[in-house]
Amino acid sequence: MPDTITIRTLDSSGPADTARPESTGATPDAPWRVDVDALTDAERARVMPALRRRRWTERMPLLYPLAVRYHRVLKRLEWMRSKTPYARNRQVDDLPVRVKRHKSLLLRQLGETEMWMQHNKVTNLKLACAQVDGLVIRPGETFSFNKLVGNATRRKGYAKGMRLSNGQARPGIGGGICQLANLLHWMVLHSPMTVTQRSTHSFDPFPDNGRVLPWGVGCSIVYNYVDLQFRNDTDQTFQLRVGVGERYLEGEILADVPGETSYRVFSRGERFLRLGANYFRRNEIWRTVIDRRTGTTVRDELIRENVALVKYVPTGVEMYDVVTKH
Repeated sequence: MPDTITIRTLDSSGPADTARPESTGATPDAPWRVDVDALTDAERARVMPALRRRRWTERMPLLYPLAVRYHRVLKRLEWMRSKTPYARNRQVDDLPVRVKRHKSLLLRQLGETEMWMQHNKVTNLKLACAQVDGLVIRPGETFSFNKLVGNATRRKGYAKGMRLSNGQARPGIGGGICQLANLLHWMVLHSPMTVTQRSTHSFDPFPDNGRVLPWGVGCSIVYNYVDLQFRNDTDQTFQLRVGVGERYLEGEILADVPGETSYRVFSRGERFLRLGANYFRRNEIWRTVIDRRTGTTVRDELIRENVALVKYVPTGVEMYDVVTKH
């Protein structure tokens, strides 16, 4: 389900964990075993089989299209009744202040996925960027990825790119536009705007291969009910610039006036868990808010705790075996 940013104070002033993590709940003679009662609520909800019962659409795949239509109808009704002022206006001229710039590689080998899907993804990203580039987000307005980009259909020129379904890479029309949502989300985390809706993939499908950003900051997009939304709760006006370059998907957030704070986003508390034949990955995404005038830390915020089922066999990582009660 979509989530909002949760704020929690960080006791330690240090950045990401670098030392070997402590084995919470472990016994001295088994330092890499962790009792199930010592797991976080999010870890238990993902790890324990009793709490991971398959959805009806997983047990009966033929129900999936019906479920999609049902959720789309509900979202359309919500949009019709909503009084949320969504950002819609774009402008050609750039606002004068750069808030954040980022770029992500367009073509990257992910596991055993076929590269033709990656090339089609580039086509899809160009179409999606054309709907977002230049958008102005004024005070009180909300950005909605699905409202702006719309349904990625063949009629609009979208091709079969890589889409994730139950942790598996499969070809699908419009596949790959999640990369644009990922880029936008990462940049927004470095701005004072507020993320109000964001869903993550419940699987970790590929090993880290040239990863630049922390694991767990990506987004899942499914038209029209799985969305990325963020709101401008400030007095500033922001502008989004995005585009497809020769090698990278490129983006930046601009503003009309300088802000009072800057941001640093990092992960900590990462660990891999093993229960039977299943592997799970867990971490926390944190954000440090910094006073631009003095350079001092204002606060540290917990953005999200991520726990996902790993779809590959992790190697070269520290592994905790989960001990269950018999």
